[in-house]
Amino acid sequence: MTKQQYQILFSARFKWSLQPNRLSLLLEEKRRRGEKIFDLTESNPTAAGFDYPAEAILQALAQPAALRYEPHLRGLLSAREAVAEYYRQRGHEVDVDRIHLTTSTSEAYTFLFKLLADSGQNVLVPQPSYPLFDFLAGFEGVELVPYRLVYNDGWGIDFNAIQESITPQTRAIIVVNPNNPTGSFIKRDELANLTRLSAEHNLALIVDEVFSDYIFSSDSKRVESLVGISESLTFVMSGLSKILGLPQMKLGWIVANGPEKWRRQAQEYLDLLADTHLSVSTPVQHAAPKWLQLKEILQNQISARVKANFDFLQAQLAPPLAGRCRVLRAEGGWYAVLEIYNLPSEEEFILSALENDNVLVHPGYFFDFQAEGFLVLSLLPAPEIFREGLGRLLMRLYKIKIAI
Repeated sequence: MTKQQYQILFSARFKWSLQPNRLSLLLEEKRRRGEKIFDLTESNPTAAGFDYPAEAILQALAQPAALRYEPHLRGLLSAREAVAEYYRQRGHEVDVDRIHLTTSTSEAYTFLFKLLADSGQNVLVPQPSYPLFDFLAGFEGVELVPYRLVYNDGWGIDFNAIQESITPQTRAIIVVNPNNPTGSFIKRDELANLTRLSAEHNLALIVDEVFSDYIFSSDSKRVESLVGISESLTFVMSGLSKILGLPQMKLGWIVANGPEKWRRQAQEYLDLLADTHLSVSTPVQHAAPKWLQLKEILQNQISARVKANFDFLQAQLAPPLAGRCRVLRAEGGWYAVLEIYNLPSEEEFILSALENDNVLVHPGYFFDFQAEGFLVLSLLPAPEIFREGLGRLLMRLYKIKIAI
Protein backbone atom coordinates (compact mmCIF):
# COMPACT_ATOMS: atom_id res chain seq x y z
CA MET A 1 0.00 0.00 0.00
CA THR A 2 1.57 3.30 -1.07
CA LYS A 3 1.33 6.52 0.88
CA GLN A 4 -0.74 9.09 -1.00
CA GLN A 5 0.88 12.51 -1.42
CA TYR A 6 -0.89 15.30 0.40
CA GLN A 7 -1.09 18.60 -1.50
CA ILE A 8 -2.76 21.86 -0.51
CA LEU A 9 -4.39 23.79 -3.34
CA PHE A 10 -4.36 27.54 -2.78
CA SER A 11 -6.49 30.19 -4.41
CA ALA A 12 -5.43 31.52 -7.80
CA ARG A 13 -5.83 35.01 -6.32
CA PHE A 14 -2.24 34.70 -5.09
CA LYS A 15 -0.72 35.39 -8.48
CA TRP A 16 2.31 37.41 -7.36
CA SER A 17 5.80 36.19 -6.68
CA LEU A 18 6.66 36.36 -2.98
CA GLN A 19 10.38 36.27 -3.61
CA PRO A 20 12.13 39.43 -2.32
CA ASN A 21 13.62 41.63 -5.03
CA ARG A 22 17.24 42.76 -5.22
CA LEU A 23 16.49 46.10 -3.59
CA SER A 24 14.73 44.61 -0.56
CA LEU A 25 17.47 41.99 -0.11
CA LEU A 26 20.18 44.67 -0.16
CA LEU A 27 18.22 46.88 2.22
CA GLU A 28 17.69 43.99 4.65
CA GLU A 29 21.41 43.21 4.62
CA LYS A 30 22.42 46.81 5.26
CA ARG A 31 19.97 47.15 8.13
CA ARG A 32 21.20 43.86 9.59
CA ARG A 33 24.70 45.34 9.59
CA GLY A 34 23.41 48.45 11.39
CA GLU A 35 24.21 50.91 8.60
CA LYS A 36 22.43 54.26 8.60
CA ILE A 37 20.02 54.53 5.67
CA PHE A 38 18.89 57.86 4.26
CA ASP A 39 15.36 56.72 3.47
CA LEU A 40 13.73 58.85 0.76
CA THR A 41 10.82 56.39 0.53
CA GLU A 42 9.50 57.01 4.07
CA SER A 43 5.70 57.17 3.93
CA ASN A 44 4.90 56.57 7.61
CA PRO A 45 4.30 59.96 9.27
CA THR A 46 4.62 58.46 12.76
CA ALA A 47 8.24 57.57 11.90
CA ALA A 48 9.11 60.97 10.40
CA GLY A 49 9.70 63.01 13.55
CA PHE A 50 6.49 65.02 13.81
CA ASP A 51 5.32 66.36 17.19
CA TYR A 52 2.09 64.51 17.96
CA PRO A 53 -0.18 65.73 20.80
CA ALA A 54 0.13 62.32 22.44
CA GLU A 55 -1.95 63.02 25.54
CA ALA A 56 -4.93 64.33 23.57
CA ILE A 57 -4.74 61.44 21.08
CA LEU A 58 -4.63 58.78 23.77
CA GLN A 59 -7.23 60.40 26.02
CA ALA A 60 -9.73 60.32 23.17
CA LEU A 61 -9.57 56.52 23.30
CA ALA A 62 -10.36 56.38 27.03
CA GLN A 63 -14.10 57.00 26.78
CA PRO A 64 -16.51 54.83 28.82
CA ALA A 65 -18.92 54.68 25.87
CA ALA A 66 -16.34 52.61 24.01
CA LEU A 67 -16.99 49.72 26.41
CA ARG A 68 -20.47 49.23 24.98
CA TYR A 69 -20.82 47.54 21.60
CA GLU A 70 -23.64 49.02 19.56
CA PRO A 71 -22.70 48.51 15.92
CA HIS A 72 -24.27 50.64 13.22
CA LEU A 73 -24.14 49.63 9.58
CA ARG A 74 -22.76 52.97 8.46
CA GLY A 75 -20.82 53.75 11.62
CA LEU A 76 -21.61 55.67 14.81
CA LEU A 77 -23.54 58.87 14.16
CA SER A 78 -21.07 60.95 16.20
CA ALA A 79 -18.17 59.76 14.03
CA ARG A 80 -20.05 60.37 10.79
CA GLU A 81 -21.04 63.84 12.00
CA ALA A 82 -17.35 64.55 12.64
CA VAL A 83 -16.54 63.47 9.08
CA ALA A 84 -19.33 65.72 7.75
CA GLU A 85 -17.89 68.60 9.80
CA TYR A 86 -14.46 67.94 8.28
CA TYR A 87 -15.98 68.46 4.83
CA ARG A 88 -18.02 71.47 6.00
CA GLN A 89 -14.81 73.19 7.09
CA ARG A 90 -13.52 72.64 3.55
CA GLY A 91 -16.66 74.19 2.05
CA HIS A 92 -18.67 71.04 1.23
CA GLU A 93 -22.02 70.01 2.68
CA VAL A 94 -22.23 66.24 3.11
CA ASP A 95 -25.28 64.41 4.45
CA VAL A 96 -24.21 62.07 7.27
CA ASP A 97 -26.50 59.39 5.82
CA ARG A 98 -24.29 59.24 2.71
CA ILE A 99 -21.20 58.33 4.79
CA HIS A 100 -20.10 54.73 5.39
CA LEU A 101 -17.21 54.23 7.81
CA THR A 102 -14.58 51.59 7.05
CA THR A 103 -11.38 50.50 8.78
CA SER A 104 -9.30 52.10 6.02
CA THR A 105 -9.42 53.25 2.43
CA SER A 106 -8.02 49.82 1.52
CA GLU A 107 -11.14 48.22 2.96
CA ALA A 108 -13.24 50.87 1.20
CA TYR A 109 -11.72 49.76 -2.11
CA THR A 110 -12.57 46.11 -1.40
CA PHE A 111 -16.17 47.07 -0.57
CA LEU A 112 -16.52 49.03 -3.79
CA PHE A 113 -14.94 46.32 -5.93
CA LYS A 114 -17.42 43.84 -4.44
CA LEU A 115 -20.26 46.29 -4.98
CA LEU A 116 -19.54 47.17 -8.59
CA ALA A 117 -17.78 44.30 -10.35
CA ASP A 118 -18.11 40.57 -10.81
CA SER A 119 -15.09 38.32 -11.09
CA GLY A 120 -13.35 38.93 -14.42
CA GLN A 121 -14.83 42.37 -14.94
CA ASN A 122 -12.56 45.39 -14.84
CA VAL A 123 -12.06 48.89 -13.51
CA LEU A 124 -9.88 51.56 -15.08
CA VAL A 125 -6.94 52.81 -13.03
CA PRO A 126 -4.58 55.74 -13.69
CA GLN A 127 -1.02 55.07 -14.78
CA PRO A 128 1.26 55.94 -13.03
CA SER A 129 -0.40 55.22 -9.69
CA TYR A 130 0.00 53.46 -6.37
CA PRO A 131 0.96 49.75 -6.68
CA LEU A 132 -1.45 48.62 -3.93
CA PHE A 133 -4.34 48.72 -6.41
CA ASP A 134 -3.12 45.58 -8.12
CA PHE A 135 -3.35 43.58 -4.90
CA LEU A 136 -6.69 45.01 -3.75
CA ALA A 137 -8.34 44.32 -7.09
CA GLY A 138 -6.67 40.94 -7.53
CA PHE A 139 -7.96 39.64 -4.21
CA GLU A 140 -11.50 40.49 -5.37
CA GLY A 141 -11.05 38.82 -8.76
CA VAL A 142 -11.30 42.20 -10.51
CA GLU A 143 -9.07 43.13 -13.43
CA LEU A 144 -7.29 46.46 -13.66
CA VAL A 145 -7.04 48.24 -17.00
CA PRO A 146 -4.69 51.26 -17.03
CA TYR A 147 -5.40 54.65 -18.54
CA ARG A 148 -2.54 57.06 -19.09
CA LEU A 149 -1.70 60.27 -17.33
CA VAL A 150 0.42 62.37 -19.67
CA TYR A 151 2.89 65.09 -18.75
CA ASN A 152 3.07 68.44 -20.53
CA ASP A 153 4.30 70.99 -18.01
CA GLY A 154 1.80 69.34 -15.69
CA TRP A 155 -0.10 66.07 -15.57
CA GLY A 156 -3.40 65.43 -17.31
CA ILE A 157 -5.71 62.56 -18.18
CA ASP A 158 -5.43 61.02 -21.64
CA PHE A 159 -9.13 60.75 -22.46
CA ASN A 160 -8.46 58.97 -25.72
CA ALA A 161 -6.79 56.25 -23.65
CA ILE A 162 -9.82 56.05 -21.36
CA GLN A 163 -12.22 55.82 -24.29
CA GLU A 164 -10.14 53.06 -25.90
CA SER A 165 -9.93 51.13 -22.63
CA ILE A 166 -13.66 50.96 -21.93
CA THR A 167 -15.29 47.64 -22.83
CA PRO A 168 -18.62 46.00 -21.92
CA GLN A 169 -16.75 44.47 -18.97
CA THR A 170 -15.71 47.84 -17.52
CA ARG A 171 -17.57 48.80 -14.35
CA ALA A 172 -15.81 51.84 -12.90
CA ILE A 173 -13.07 54.44 -13.28
CA ILE A 174 -10.67 55.05 -10.41
CA VAL A 175 -9.58 58.66 -9.92
CA VAL A 176 -6.92 59.62 -7.35
CA ASN A 177 -7.17 63.29 -6.43
CA PRO A 178 -4.38 64.29 -6.09
CA ASN A 179 -2.71 61.37 -7.75
CA ASN A 180 -0.03 59.37 -5.98
CA PRO A 181 2.80 59.79 -6.90
CA THR A 182 2.38 62.58 -9.48
CA GLY A 183 0.67 65.03 -7.11
CA SER A 184 -1.77 66.12 -9.82
CA PHE A 185 -5.35 67.20 -9.14
CA ILE A 186 -8.36 66.70 -11.40
CA LYS A 187 -9.25 69.85 -13.33
CA ARG A 188 -12.79 71.06 -13.95
CA ASP A 189 -12.78 70.25 -17.66
CA GLU A 190 -11.46 66.76 -16.87
CA LEU A 191 -14.26 66.23 -14.36
CA ALA A 192 -16.83 67.18 -16.99
CA ASN A 193 -15.35 64.58 -19.36
CA LEU A 194 -15.27 61.93 -16.62
CA THR A 195 -18.92 62.42 -15.68
CA ARG A 196 -19.90 62.40 -19.36
CA LEU A 197 -18.05 59.13 -19.99
CA SER A 198 -19.42 57.50 -16.87
CA ALA A 199 -22.98 58.42 -17.87
CA GLU A 200 -22.52 57.24 -21.47
CA HIS A 201 -21.09 53.86 -20.43
CA ASN A 202 -22.97 53.30 -17.14
CA LEU A 203 -19.78 53.46 -15.09
CA ALA A 204 -19.21 54.50 -11.50
CA LEU A 205 -16.42 56.80 -10.35
CA ILE A 206 -14.23 55.64 -7.46
CA VAL A 207 -12.42 58.71 -6.11
CA ASP A 208 -9.51 58.47 -3.68
CA GLU A 209 -8.93 61.81 -1.92
CA VAL A 210 -6.61 60.80 0.92
CA PHE A 211 -4.03 63.49 0.01
CA SER A 212 -6.49 66.25 -0.89
CA ASP A 213 -5.70 68.39 2.18
CA TYR A 214 -2.08 68.77 1.10
CA ILE A 215 -2.01 71.47 -1.59
CA PHE A 216 1.09 73.35 -2.69
CA SER A 217 -0.68 76.36 -4.22
CA SER A 218 -4.14 77.54 -5.25
CA ASP A 219 -5.58 76.97 -8.73
CA SER A 220 -9.09 77.95 -9.82
CA LYS A 221 -9.10 75.18 -12.45
CA ARG A 222 -8.60 72.48 -9.84
CA VAL A 223 -11.29 70.26 -8.27
CA GLU A 224 -10.23 69.76 -4.65
CA SER A 225 -13.02 67.31 -3.80
CA LEU A 226 -15.72 65.41 -5.67
CA VAL A 227 -18.08 64.92 -2.71
CA GLY A 228 -20.70 67.14 -4.34
CA ILE A 229 -20.93 65.29 -7.66
CA SER A 230 -24.52 64.46 -8.64
CA GLU A 231 -24.28 63.65 -12.36
CA SER A 232 -22.90 60.12 -11.98
CA LEU A 233 -22.67 57.45 -9.30
CA THR A 234 -19.54 58.49 -7.41
CA PHE A 235 -17.84 57.14 -4.30
CA VAL A 236 -15.35 59.43 -2.57
CA MET A 237 -12.91 57.91 -0.07
CA SER A 238 -10.59 59.31 2.55
CA GLY A 239 -9.44 58.57 6.09
CA LEU A 240 -7.37 59.45 9.14
CA SER A 241 -4.17 57.85 7.82
CA LYS A 242 -3.31 60.91 5.73
CA ILE A 243 -5.70 63.58 7.05
CA LEU A 244 -4.24 63.31 10.56
CA GLY A 245 -1.05 61.38 9.85
CA LEU A 246 -2.41 58.53 11.99
CA PRO A 247 -2.23 55.33 9.92
CA GLN A 248 -2.40 53.19 13.06
CA MET A 249 -5.81 54.59 14.07
CA LYS A 250 -7.70 52.62 11.47
CA LEU A 251 -10.60 54.69 10.18
CA GLY A 252 -11.62 55.52 6.63
CA TRP A 253 -14.88 56.25 4.89
CA ILE A 254 -16.89 56.28 1.69
CA VAL A 255 -19.14 59.19 0.72
CA ALA A 256 -21.77 58.07 -1.80
CA ASN A 257 -22.94 60.60 -4.43
CA GLY A 258 -24.94 60.60 -7.62
CA PRO A 259 -28.47 60.17 -8.94
CA GLU A 260 -30.70 59.35 -5.97
CA LYS A 261 -32.11 56.08 -7.31
CA TRP A 262 -28.71 54.51 -7.90
CA ARG A 263 -27.10 56.06 -4.85
CA ARG A 264 -29.79 54.64 -2.56
CA GLN A 265 -29.44 51.18 -4.10
CA ALA A 266 -25.68 51.34 -3.77
CA GLN A 267 -25.93 52.35 -0.12
CA GLU A 268 -28.28 49.47 0.64
CA TYR A 269 -25.72 47.06 -0.79
CA LEU A 270 -22.93 48.81 1.13
CA ASP A 271 -25.03 48.38 4.28
CA LEU A 272 -25.10 44.64 3.65
CA LEU A 273 -21.34 44.52 3.09
CA ALA A 274 -20.73 46.52 6.27
CA ASP A 275 -23.13 44.35 8.27
CA THR A 276 -21.25 41.26 7.12
CA HIS A 277 -17.89 42.63 8.29
CA LEU A 278 -18.67 45.08 11.15
CA SER A 279 -14.97 45.80 11.15
CA VAL A 280 -14.67 49.38 12.42
CA SER A 281 -13.37 49.62 15.98
CA THR A 282 -15.80 51.17 18.47
CA PRO A 283 -13.09 53.04 20.48
CA VAL A 284 -11.72 54.54 17.27
CA GLN A 285 -15.18 55.73 16.22
CA HIS A 286 -15.75 57.40 19.59
CA ALA A 287 -12.32 59.02 19.43
CA ALA A 288 -12.66 60.30 15.86
CA PRO A 289 -14.50 63.59 16.68
CA LYS A 290 -11.79 64.63 19.14
CA TRP A 291 -9.01 63.55 16.82
CA LEU A 292 -10.41 65.54 13.92
CA GLN A 293 -10.30 68.63 16.15
CA LEU A 294 -6.51 68.20 16.13
CA LYS A 295 -6.41 68.41 12.32
CA GLU A 296 -4.67 71.79 12.07
CA ILE A 297 -1.97 70.87 14.61
CA LEU A 298 -1.05 67.75 12.65
CA GLN A 299 -1.63 68.94 9.09
CA ASN A 300 0.31 72.19 9.55
CA GLN A 301 3.44 70.23 10.49
CA ILE A 302 3.12 67.78 7.61
CA SER A 303 2.29 70.48 5.06
CA ALA A 304 5.23 72.63 6.13
CA ARG A 305 7.62 69.66 5.95
CA VAL A 306 6.42 68.50 2.56
CA LYS A 307 6.50 71.99 1.06
CA ALA A 308 9.97 72.77 2.46
CA ASN A 309 11.43 69.52 1.13
CA PHE A 310 9.82 70.07 -2.27
CA ASP A 311 11.20 73.62 -2.47
CA PHE A 312 14.65 72.38 -1.47
CA LEU A 313 14.52 69.67 -4.13
CA GLN A 314 13.67 72.20 -6.83
CA ALA A 315 16.43 74.55 -5.68
CA GLN A 316 19.08 71.85 -6.00
CA LEU A 317 18.49 71.30 -9.70
CA ALA A 318 20.61 74.24 -10.78
CA PRO A 319 23.47 73.91 -13.31
CA PRO A 320 25.15 71.56 -13.90
CA LEU A 321 22.32 69.21 -12.93
CA ALA A 322 19.48 71.19 -14.50
CA GLY A 323 20.32 69.84 -17.94
CA ARG A 324 20.44 66.27 -16.70
CA CYS A 325 17.24 65.89 -14.72
CA ARG A 326 14.16 67.80 -13.65
CA VAL A 327 11.49 67.76 -10.97
CA LEU A 328 8.10 67.18 -12.54
CA ARG A 329 5.43 69.66 -11.57
CA ALA A 330 3.34 68.59 -8.56
CA GLU A 331 0.31 70.30 -7.05
CA GLY A 332 0.05 68.47 -3.76
CA GLY A 333 0.42 65.20 -1.89
CA TRP A 334 3.51 63.78 -0.18
CA TYR A 335 5.70 62.79 -3.13
CA ALA A 336 7.90 64.23 -5.84
CA VAL A 337 8.90 62.71 -9.18
CA LEU A 338 12.42 63.23 -10.51
CA GLU A 339 12.96 62.58 -14.20
CA ILE A 340 16.54 61.69 -15.18
CA TYR A 341 17.37 62.13 -18.84
CA ASN A 342 18.84 59.13 -20.68
CA LEU A 343 19.09 56.93 -17.59
CA PRO A 344 19.57 53.41 -18.97
CA SER A 345 18.30 51.51 -15.90
CA GLU A 346 16.37 52.77 -12.88
CA GLU A 347 16.99 49.51 -11.05
CA GLU A 348 20.76 49.63 -11.41
CA PHE A 349 20.83 53.28 -10.39
CA ILE A 350 18.82 52.79 -7.18
CA LEU A 351 20.79 49.67 -6.30
CA SER A 352 24.02 51.62 -6.76
CA ALA A 353 22.68 54.50 -4.63
CA LEU A 354 21.77 52.12 -1.82
CA GLU A 355 24.94 50.01 -2.07
CA ASN A 356 27.41 52.88 -2.26
CA ASP A 357 25.64 55.87 -0.68
CA ASN A 358 23.09 54.29 1.71
CA VAL A 359 20.26 56.19 0.00
CA LEU A 360 16.93 54.46 -0.53
CA VAL A 361 14.63 55.75 -3.27
CA HIS A 362 11.73 54.30 -5.26
CA PRO A 363 12.19 53.52 -8.96
CA GLY A 364 9.45 54.75 -11.27
CA TYR A 365 8.49 51.23 -12.31
CA PHE A 366 7.14 50.60 -8.80
CA PHE A 367 4.40 53.07 -9.78
CA ASP A 368 3.97 51.82 -13.34
CA PHE A 369 5.81 54.58 -15.15
CA GLN A 370 6.10 53.23 -18.67
CA ALA A 371 9.63 54.40 -19.42
CA GLU A 372 13.00 54.35 -17.69
CA GLY A 373 14.37 57.41 -15.98
CA PHE A 374 11.95 58.23 -13.13
CA LEU A 375 12.59 58.27 -9.39
CA VAL A 376 9.88 58.80 -6.76
CA LEU A 377 10.90 60.60 -3.56
CA SER A 378 8.86 60.90 -0.39
CA LEU A 379 8.72 64.45 0.94
CA LEU A 380 7.99 63.31 4.52
CA PRO A 381 11.52 62.66 5.88
CA ALA A 382 13.01 65.04 8.40
CA PRO A 383 14.89 67.89 6.62
CA GLU A 384 18.33 66.70 7.67
CA ILE A 385 17.66 63.22 6.30
CA PHE A 386 16.03 64.49 3.13
CA ARG A 387 18.81 66.97 2.36
CA GLU A 388 21.66 64.58 3.05
CA GLY A 389 19.98 61.77 1.13
CA LEU A 390 19.17 64.03 -1.81
CA GLY A 391 22.71 65.40 -1.88
CA ARG A 392 24.15 61.91 -2.04
CA LEU A 393 21.65 60.91 -4.71
CA LEU A 394 22.43 63.91 -6.93
CA MET A 395 26.16 63.39 -6.53
CA ARG A 396 25.77 59.82 -7.73
CA LEU A 397 23.68 61.07 -10.64
CA TYR A 398 26.38 63.59 -11.53
CA LYS A 399 29.07 60.92 -11.47
CA ILE A 400 27.05 58.50 -13.59
CA LYS A 401 26.21 61.16 -16.12
CA ILE A 402 29.87 62.14 -16.42
CA ALA A 403 30.74 58.50 -16.96
CA ILE A 404 28.17 58.24 -19.73
